Amino acid sequence: MFDTQVSLAKKGITTPQMEAVAKQEGVAIDKIMEGVSKGEIVIPCNKKRRLKGPRAIGKGLFVKVNTNIGTSSDHIELSEEIAKLNVALEAGTDTVMDLSTGGDLDNIRRTLIKNTPVPFGTVPIYQAAIETVQMKGGIVKMTVEDIFNVIERQAEDGVDFMTIHCGVTLQSLERLRRQGRLTHIVSRGGAFLTTWMIYNEKENPLYQYYDRLLELARKYDITLSLGDGLRPGSLPDATDRAQIEELILLGELTKSARQEDVQVMIEGPGHVPLDQIETNVLLEKKLCNGAPFYVLGPLVTDIASGYDHIAAAIGGAMAALAGADFLCYVTPAEHLRLPTIEDVREGVIATKIAAHAADLARGNPKAWESDYRMSKARGELDWKTQIELSIDPKKARSYRESRRPKISDVCTMCGKYCAIKLVKEYLGCA
Repeated sequence: MFDTQVSLAKKGITTPQMEAVAKQEGVAIDKIMEGVSKGEIVIPCNKKRRLKGPRAIGKGLFVKVNTNIGTSSDHIELSEEIAKLNVALEAGTDTVMDLSTGGDLDNIRRTLIKNTPVPFGTVPIYQAAIETVQMKGGIVKMTVEDIFNVIERQAEDGVDFMTIHCGVTLQSLERLRRQGRLTHIVSRGGAFLTTWMIYNEKENPLYQYYDRLLELARKYDITLSLGDGLRPGSLPDATDRAQIEELILLGELTKSARQEDVQVMIEGPGHVPLDQIETNVLLEKKLCNGAPFYVLGPLVTDIASGYDHIAAAIGGAMAALAGADFLCYVTPAEHLRLPTIEDVREGVIATKIAAHAADLARGNPKAWESDYRMSKARGELDWKTQIELSIDPKKARSYRESRRPKISDVCTMCGKYCAIKLVKEYLGCA
Protein backbone atom coordinates (compact mmCIF):
# COMPACT_ATOMS: atom_id res chain seq x y z
CA MET A 1 0.00 0.00 0.00
CA PHE A 2 1.09 3.55 -0.74
CA ASP A 3 1.26 6.05 2.12
CA THR A 4 -0.64 9.33 1.83
CA GLN A 5 -0.94 12.41 4.00
CA VAL A 6 -4.03 10.72 5.49
CA SER A 7 -2.44 7.35 6.25
CA LEU A 8 0.62 9.01 7.78
CA ALA A 9 -1.51 11.32 9.92
CA LYS A 10 -3.46 8.31 11.19
CA LYS A 11 -0.15 6.70 12.20
CA GLY A 12 0.88 9.86 14.05
CA ILE A 13 3.66 10.60 11.56
CA THR A 14 4.15 14.26 10.65
CA THR A 15 5.17 15.27 7.15
CA PRO A 16 7.06 18.36 5.98
CA GLN A 17 3.83 19.55 4.38
CA MET A 18 1.92 19.25 7.67
CA GLU A 19 4.62 21.19 9.48
CA ALA A 20 4.67 23.91 6.83
CA VAL A 21 0.90 24.48 6.80
CA ALA A 22 0.68 24.43 10.60
CA LYS A 23 3.20 27.28 10.64
CA GLN A 24 1.29 29.18 7.93
CA GLU A 25 -1.99 28.87 9.78
CA GLY A 26 -0.58 29.58 13.20
CA VAL A 27 -2.07 26.39 14.66
CA ALA A 28 -0.68 23.34 16.44
CA ILE A 29 0.42 20.55 14.14
CA ASP A 30 -1.84 18.19 16.12
CA LYS A 31 -4.82 20.13 14.80
CA ILE A 32 -3.63 19.66 11.22
CA MET A 33 -3.03 15.95 11.75
CA GLU A 34 -6.42 15.43 13.33
CA GLY A 35 -8.19 17.27 10.49
CA VAL A 36 -6.31 15.32 7.84
CA SER A 37 -7.05 12.02 9.61
CA LYS A 38 -10.77 12.79 9.69
CA GLY A 39 -10.88 14.08 6.12
CA GLU A 40 -11.91 17.57 7.26
CA ILE A 41 -8.59 19.03 6.03
CA VAL A 42 -6.72 18.24 2.81
CA ILE A 43 -3.14 19.07 1.84
CA PRO A 44 -2.92 18.72 -1.96
CA CYS A 45 0.62 17.54 -2.67
CA ASN A 46 1.52 14.99 -5.33
CA LYS A 47 4.34 12.65 -4.32
CA LYS A 48 6.02 13.31 -7.67
CA ARG A 49 6.40 17.00 -6.92
CA ARG A 50 8.58 19.00 -4.55
CA LEU A 51 5.99 21.58 -3.60
CA LYS A 52 7.56 24.80 -2.34
CA GLY A 53 4.37 26.36 -1.02
CA PRO A 54 1.97 23.73 0.32
CA ARG A 55 -1.51 24.76 1.44
CA ALA A 56 -4.06 23.17 3.75
CA ILE A 57 -7.76 23.49 2.98
CA GLY A 58 -10.50 22.78 5.47
CA LYS A 59 -12.05 23.19 8.88
CA GLY A 60 -10.68 25.88 11.17
CA LEU A 61 -8.17 27.25 8.65
CA PHE A 62 -7.85 30.36 6.51
CA VAL A 63 -10.29 30.36 3.59
CA LYS A 64 -8.26 29.58 0.48
CA VAL A 65 -8.52 31.00 -3.05
CA ASN A 66 -8.00 29.21 -6.38
CA THR A 67 -7.18 30.77 -9.75
CA ASN A 68 -8.15 29.14 -13.06
CA ILE A 69 -5.96 29.84 -16.08
CA GLY A 70 -5.44 28.10 -19.40
CA THR A 71 -5.76 28.35 -23.16
CA SER A 72 -8.88 27.89 -25.25
CA SER A 73 -9.32 26.54 -28.78
CA ASP A 74 -9.69 30.16 -29.95
CA HIS A 75 -6.72 31.64 -28.10
CA ILE A 76 -3.47 29.74 -27.58
CA GLU A 77 -0.57 31.73 -26.15
CA LEU A 78 1.51 30.01 -23.50
CA SER A 79 3.47 33.15 -22.61
CA GLU A 80 0.20 34.87 -21.76
CA GLU A 81 -0.82 32.01 -19.46
CA ILE A 82 2.54 32.25 -17.69
CA ALA A 83 1.90 35.96 -17.23
CA LYS A 84 -1.54 35.16 -15.79
CA LEU A 85 0.08 32.65 -13.45
CA ASN A 86 2.58 35.22 -12.24
CA VAL A 87 -0.02 37.92 -11.65
CA ALA A 88 -2.20 35.45 -9.75
CA LEU A 89 0.72 34.48 -7.53
CA GLU A 90 1.59 38.13 -6.99
CA ALA A 91 -2.03 38.81 -5.98
CA GLY A 92 -1.87 36.02 -3.41
CA THR A 93 -3.67 33.02 -4.88
CA ASP A 94 -3.34 29.83 -2.82
CA THR A 95 -3.69 27.37 -5.70
CA VAL A 96 -3.80 27.34 -9.50
CA MET A 97 -5.74 25.18 -11.95
CA ASP A 98 -4.93 24.65 -15.62
CA LEU A 99 -8.15 24.45 -17.66
CA SER A 100 -6.44 24.54 -21.06
CA THR A 101 -8.39 23.22 -24.04
CA GLY A 102 -6.21 24.44 -26.92
CA GLY A 103 -2.65 23.75 -28.08
CA ASP A 104 -0.13 21.21 -26.80
CA LEU A 105 -1.90 20.39 -23.53
CA ASP A 106 0.95 18.31 -22.09
CA ASN A 107 3.53 21.03 -22.74
CA ILE A 108 1.27 23.77 -21.39
CA ARG A 109 0.59 21.85 -18.19
CA ARG A 110 4.20 20.86 -17.61
CA THR A 111 5.42 24.41 -18.19
CA LEU A 112 2.85 25.86 -15.80
CA ILE A 113 3.57 23.26 -13.11
CA LYS A 114 7.29 24.02 -13.37
CA ASN A 115 6.55 27.68 -12.62
CA THR A 116 3.95 27.13 -9.88
CA PRO A 117 5.13 26.95 -6.24
CA VAL A 118 1.62 26.32 -4.86
CA PRO A 119 -0.75 23.34 -5.33
CA PHE A 120 -1.66 22.77 -8.97
CA GLY A 121 -4.92 21.30 -10.24
CA THR A 122 -6.43 20.07 -13.51
CA VAL A 123 -9.63 18.63 -14.99
CA PRO A 124 -8.41 15.46 -16.77
CA ILE A 125 -11.65 14.81 -18.68
CA TYR A 126 -10.92 17.95 -20.73
CA GLN A 127 -7.72 16.52 -22.17
CA ALA A 128 -9.21 13.04 -22.61
CA ALA A 129 -12.14 14.43 -24.59
CA ILE A 130 -10.06 16.85 -26.68
CA GLU A 131 -7.46 14.24 -27.61
CA THR A 132 -10.24 11.84 -28.58
CA VAL A 133 -11.75 14.44 -30.89
CA GLN A 134 -8.35 15.11 -32.46
CA MET A 135 -7.43 11.44 -32.95
CA LYS A 136 -10.79 9.75 -33.48
CA GLY A 137 -13.11 12.50 -34.66
CA GLY A 138 -15.59 12.68 -31.78
CA ILE A 139 -15.99 12.65 -27.99
CA VAL A 140 -18.35 9.67 -28.19
CA LYS A 141 -15.40 7.50 -29.32
CA MET A 142 -13.53 8.07 -26.05
CA THR A 143 -12.67 4.87 -24.17
CA VAL A 144 -12.17 4.09 -20.50
CA GLU A 145 -8.46 3.67 -21.19
CA ASP A 146 -8.31 7.10 -22.86
CA ILE A 147 -9.61 8.66 -19.66
CA PHE A 148 -7.39 6.80 -17.23
CA ASN A 149 -4.29 7.19 -19.39
CA VAL A 150 -4.71 10.96 -19.18
CA ILE A 151 -5.28 10.83 -15.42
CA GLU A 152 -2.08 8.86 -14.89
CA ARG A 153 -0.11 11.03 -17.32
CA GLN A 154 -1.14 14.13 -15.40
CA ALA A 155 -0.39 12.40 -12.10
CA GLU A 156 3.13 11.59 -13.33
CA ASP A 157 3.59 15.27 -14.16
CA GLY A 158 2.92 16.19 -10.53
CA VAL A 159 -0.67 17.45 -10.54
CA ASP A 160 -1.70 17.88 -6.89
CA PHE A 161 -5.49 17.89 -7.17
CA MET A 162 -7.92 16.89 -9.90
CA THR A 163 -11.53 17.74 -10.58
CA ILE A 164 -13.25 14.45 -11.28
CA HIS A 165 -16.92 14.41 -12.34
CA CYS A 166 -18.00 11.13 -10.73
CA GLY A 167 -21.50 12.27 -9.79
CA VAL A 168 -22.89 12.57 -13.31
CA THR A 169 -24.54 9.17 -13.60
CA LEU A 170 -27.31 7.68 -15.72
CA GLN A 171 -29.61 7.98 -12.73
CA SER A 172 -28.80 11.63 -12.04
CA LEU A 173 -29.20 12.47 -15.73
CA GLU A 174 -32.62 10.85 -15.75
CA ARG A 175 -33.62 12.94 -12.76
CA LEU A 176 -32.39 16.03 -14.58
CA ARG A 177 -34.39 15.08 -17.67
CA ARG A 178 -37.60 14.50 -15.69
CA GLN A 179 -37.19 17.73 -13.75
CA GLY A 180 -36.10 20.06 -16.56
CA ARG A 181 -33.91 23.13 -16.19
CA LEU A 182 -33.52 26.62 -17.53
CA THR A 183 -29.79 26.30 -18.30
CA HIS A 184 -29.43 22.51 -18.31
CA ILE A 185 -25.74 21.49 -17.81
CA VAL A 186 -23.16 24.31 -17.70
CA SER A 187 -20.18 22.23 -16.53
CA ARG A 188 -17.87 21.54 -19.48
CA GLY A 189 -16.66 18.29 -17.93
CA GLY A 190 -20.23 17.32 -17.11
CA ALA A 191 -21.28 18.04 -20.69
CA PHE A 192 -18.44 15.94 -22.15
CA LEU A 193 -19.42 12.96 -20.02
CA THR A 194 -23.14 13.42 -20.60
CA THR A 195 -22.61 13.40 -24.38
CA TRP A 196 -20.57 10.21 -24.13
CA MET A 197 -23.00 8.46 -21.78
CA ILE A 198 -26.14 9.23 -23.78
CA TYR A 199 -24.61 8.23 -27.11
CA ASN A 200 -23.02 5.02 -25.82
CA GLU A 201 -25.82 4.20 -23.38
CA LYS A 202 -23.22 3.41 -20.75
CA GLU A 203 -22.48 4.50 -17.19
CA ASN A 204 -19.97 7.23 -16.41
CA PRO A 205 -16.56 5.48 -16.39
CA LEU A 206 -15.33 7.71 -13.54
CA TYR A 207 -18.19 6.39 -11.42
CA GLN A 208 -18.20 2.80 -12.68
CA TYR A 209 -14.44 2.43 -12.20
CA TYR A 210 -14.14 4.59 -9.10
CA ASP A 211 -12.02 1.95 -7.35
CA ARG A 212 -9.44 2.26 -10.12
CA LEU A 213 -9.47 6.03 -9.68
CA LEU A 214 -8.86 5.62 -5.94
CA GLU A 215 -5.87 3.36 -6.63
CA LEU A 216 -4.25 6.07 -8.74
CA ALA A 217 -5.10 8.80 -6.26
CA ARG A 218 -3.53 6.83 -3.43
CA LYS A 219 -0.44 5.93 -5.48
CA TYR A 220 0.37 9.61 -6.14
CA ASP A 221 -1.45 11.10 -3.13
CA ILE A 222 -3.63 13.20 -5.41
CA THR A 223 -6.47 15.07 -3.76
CA LEU A 224 -9.72 14.29 -5.55
CA SER A 225 -11.92 17.32 -6.03
CA LEU A 226 -15.24 15.64 -6.72
CA GLY A 227 -16.76 17.88 -9.37
CA ASP A 228 -20.28 19.22 -9.56
CA GLY A 229 -21.12 18.35 -13.15
CA LEU A 230 -24.77 19.16 -12.47
CA ARG A 231 -24.18 22.47 -10.72
CA PRO A 232 -26.81 25.14 -11.38
CA GLY A 233 -25.81 27.68 -14.03
CA SER A 234 -28.58 30.11 -13.17
CA LEU A 235 -30.47 31.18 -10.06
CA PRO A 236 -33.78 29.48 -11.02
CA ASP A 237 -31.96 26.11 -11.15
CA ALA A 238 -30.24 26.46 -7.75
CA THR A 239 -30.67 23.73 -5.12
CA ASP A 240 -32.80 21.57 -7.40
CA ARG A 241 -33.25 17.81 -7.33
CA ALA A 242 -30.50 17.09 -9.89
CA GLN A 243 -27.93 19.10 -7.93
CA ILE A 244 -28.82 17.46 -4.63
CA GLU A 245 -28.93 13.97 -6.19
CA GLU A 246 -25.34 14.48 -7.33
CA LEU A 247 -24.30 15.81 -3.91
CA ILE A 248 -25.76 12.76 -2.15
CA LEU A 249 -23.73 10.50 -4.44
CA LEU A 250 -20.56 12.54 -3.87
CA GLY A 251 -21.07 12.02 -0.14
CA GLU A 252 -21.08 8.26 -0.67
CA LEU A 253 -17.97 8.47 -2.86
CA THR A 254 -16.26 10.57 -0.19
CA LYS A 255 -16.79 7.76 2.31
CA SER A 256 -15.24 5.24 -0.10
CA ALA A 257 -12.22 7.48 -0.68
CA ARG A 258 -11.64 7.95 3.05
CA GLN A 259 -11.64 4.21 3.54
CA GLU A 260 -8.68 4.11 1.14
CA ASP A 261 -6.93 7.08 2.84
CA VAL A 262 -7.43 9.25 -0.26
CA GLN A 263 -7.86 13.00 0.24
CA VAL A 264 -11.16 14.41 -0.98
CA MET A 265 -12.91 17.76 -1.28
CA ILE A 266 -16.29 18.56 -2.79
CA GLU A 267 -17.04 21.14 -5.47
CA GLY A 268 -20.18 23.23 -5.23
CA PRO A 269 -22.32 25.66 -7.15
CA GLY A 270 -22.38 27.82 -9.17
CA HIS A 271 -25.25 30.29 -9.24
CA VAL A 272 -27.10 30.53 -5.92
CA PRO A 273 -29.34 33.31 -4.52
CA LEU A 274 -28.23 34.80 -1.22
CA ASP A 275 -30.97 33.13 0.82
CA GLN A 276 -29.91 29.63 -0.32
CA ILE A 277 -26.15 29.84 0.20
CA GLU A 278 -26.08 28.77 3.84
CA THR A 279 -28.41 25.87 3.06
CA ASN A 280 -26.08 24.66 0.29
CA VAL A 281 -23.07 24.73 2.61
CA LEU A 282 -24.89 22.95 5.42
CA LEU A 283 -26.10 20.27 3.01
CA GLU A 284 -22.59 19.63 1.74
CA LYS A 285 -21.11 19.42 5.22
CA LYS A 286 -23.86 17.05 6.37
CA LEU A 287 -24.06 14.80 3.30
CA CYS A 288 -20.28 14.65 2.79
CA ASN A 289 -19.40 14.30 6.48
CA GLY A 290 -17.41 17.51 6.85
CA ALA A 291 -15.31 17.24 3.67
CA PRO A 292 -13.77 20.56 2.58
CA PHE A 293 -16.16 22.51 0.34
CA TYR A 294 -14.81 24.18 -2.82
CA VAL A 295 -17.26 26.67 -4.35
CA LEU A 296 -17.28 28.56 -7.64
CA GLY A 297 -18.42 31.93 -6.37
CA PRO A 298 -21.22 31.31 -5.83
CA LEU A 299 -22.66 34.06 -8.01
CA VAL A 300 -25.64 35.72 -6.36
CA THR A 301 -27.16 37.26 -9.48
CA ASP A 302 -27.26 36.32 -13.16
CA ILE A 303 -27.18 39.90 -14.52
CA ALA A 304 -23.73 41.09 -13.40
CA SER A 305 -21.98 40.51 -16.74
CA GLY A 306 -18.70 42.40 -16.67
CA TYR A 307 -18.87 42.49 -12.88
CA ASP A 308 -19.30 38.81 -12.08
CA HIS A 309 -16.19 38.95 -9.88
CA ILE A 310 -18.20 41.20 -7.54
CA ALA A 311 -21.28 38.96 -7.63
CA ALA A 312 -19.02 36.00 -6.85
CA ALA A 313 -17.19 37.81 -4.04
CA ILE A 314 -20.50 38.55 -2.32
CA GLY A 315 -21.52 34.90 -2.58
CA GLY A 316 -18.07 33.64 -1.66
CA ALA A 317 -17.98 35.68 1.54
CA MET A 318 -21.37 34.35 2.59
CA ALA A 319 -20.50 30.76 1.67
CA ALA A 320 -17.22 30.90 3.60
CA LEU A 321 -18.96 32.41 6.61
CA ALA A 322 -21.38 29.48 6.51
CA GLY A 323 -18.48 27.00 6.41
CA ALA A 324 -17.12 26.75 2.85
CA ASP A 325 -13.36 26.30 2.84
CA PHE A 326 -12.13 27.09 -0.66
CA LEU A 327 -13.25 29.80 -3.11
CA CYS A 328 -12.64 29.49 -6.84
CA TYR A 329 -12.13 32.95 -8.24
CA VAL A 330 -14.39 34.48 -10.86
CA THR A 331 -13.16 37.24 -13.17
CA PRO A 332 -14.99 40.22 -14.71
CA ALA A 333 -14.83 38.27 -18.00
CA GLU A 334 -16.94 35.35 -16.72
CA HIS A 335 -19.58 34.30 -19.30
CA LEU A 336 -18.09 36.74 -21.85
CA ARG A 337 -14.55 35.77 -22.93
CA LEU A 338 -11.28 34.12 -21.98
CA PRO A 339 -9.91 36.33 -19.18
CA THR A 340 -6.99 38.66 -19.80
CA ILE A 341 -4.05 39.14 -17.45
CA GLU A 342 -5.79 42.12 -15.81
CA ASP A 343 -9.05 40.14 -15.52
CA VAL A 344 -7.14 37.44 -13.63
CA ARG A 345 -5.64 39.98 -11.28
CA GLU A 346 -9.01 41.59 -10.51
CA GLY A 347 -10.61 38.19 -10.00
CA VAL A 348 -7.98 37.06 -7.49
CA ILE A 349 -8.13 40.33 -5.54
CA ALA A 350 -11.94 40.29 -5.35
CA THR A 351 -11.94 36.69 -4.14
CA LYS A 352 -9.14 37.37 -1.63
CA ILE A 353 -11.29 40.16 -0.17
CA ALA A 354 -14.23 37.75 0.15
CA ALA A 355 -12.05 35.11 1.83
CA HIS A 356 -10.55 37.64 4.23
CA ALA A 357 -13.96 39.08 5.13
CA ALA A 358 -15.11 35.57 6.02
CA ASP A 359 -11.93 34.88 8.01
CA LEU A 360 -12.69 37.97 10.11
CA ALA A 361 -16.29 36.94 10.69
CA ARG A 362 -15.13 33.41 11.60
CA GLY A 363 -12.86 34.91 14.26
CA ASN A 364 -9.49 34.01 12.77
CA PRO A 365 -6.98 35.82 15.03
CA LYS A 366 -4.31 36.22 12.34
CA ALA A 367 -6.86 37.81 10.02
CA TRP A 368 -7.89 40.25 12.76
CA GLU A 369 -4.24 41.13 13.40
CA SER A 370 -3.80 42.59 9.91
CA ASP A 371 -7.04 44.61 10.14
CA TYR A 372 -6.04 45.94 13.55
CA ARG A 373 -2.70 47.11 12.17
CA MET A 374 -4.48 48.83 9.26
CA SER A 375 -6.88 50.62 11.61
CA LYS A 376 -3.97 51.77 13.72
CA ALA A 377 -2.14 53.09 10.64
CA ARG A 378 -5.23 54.99 9.52
CA GLY A 379 -5.64 56.53 12.93
CA GLU A 380 -2.03 57.69 12.76
CA LEU A 381 -2.33 58.89 9.14
CA ASP A 382 0.50 56.49 8.33
CA TRP A 383 0.04 56.24 4.58
CA LYS A 384 3.07 54.06 3.91
CA THR A 385 1.85 51.34 6.28
CA GLN A 386 -1.71 51.59 4.98
CA ILE A 387 -0.50 50.87 1.46
CA GLU A 388 1.74 47.99 2.57
CA LEU A 389 -1.12 46.33 4.47
CA SER A 390 -3.62 46.60 1.60
CA ILE A 391 -4.73 43.43 -0.17
CA ASP A 392 -3.75 45.24 -3.37
CA PRO A 393 -0.80 47.54 -2.49
CA LYS A 394 -0.16 48.32 -6.16
CA LYS A 395 -3.59 49.82 -6.68
CA ALA A 396 -3.60 51.57 -3.30
CA ARG A 397 -0.26 53.22 -4.10
CA SER A 398 -1.44 54.22 -7.56
CA TYR A 399 -4.57 55.90 -6.18
CA ARG A 400 -2.61 57.69 -3.49
CA GLU A 401 -0.01 59.00 -5.91
CA SER A 402 -2.42 59.93 -8.70
CA ARG A 403 -3.70 62.95 -6.76
CA ARG A 404 -1.11 64.34 -4.42
CA PRO A 405 -2.63 66.30 -1.50
CA LYS A 406 -1.42 69.81 -0.69
CA ILE A 407 -0.96 68.67 2.90
CA SER A 408 1.18 65.53 2.89
CA ASP A 409 -0.43 63.69 5.81
CA VAL A 410 -4.00 63.73 4.46
CA CYS A 411 -5.71 62.71 1.20
CA THR A 412 -7.51 64.82 -1.40
CA MET A 413 -10.95 63.63 -0.29
CA CYS A 414 -10.98 65.87 2.79
CA GLY A 415 -7.72 67.81 2.55
CA LYS A 416 -7.32 70.29 5.41
CA TYR A 417 -10.73 69.23 6.73
CA CYS A 418 -9.57 65.66 7.45
CA ALA A 419 -11.64 64.43 10.41
CA ILE A 420 -8.83 62.37 11.92
CA LYS A 421 -6.34 65.25 11.67
CA LEU A 422 -8.74 67.84 13.12
CA VAL A 423 -9.74 65.70 16.11
CA LYS A 424 -6.12 64.75 16.83
CA GLU A 425 -5.16 68.43 16.85
CA TYR A 426 -8.12 69.35 19.07
CA LEU A 427 -7.31 66.57 21.56
CA GLY A 428 -3.62 67.47 21.51
CA CYS A 429 -2.65 64.10 20.00
CA ALA A 430 -0.96 65.51 16.91
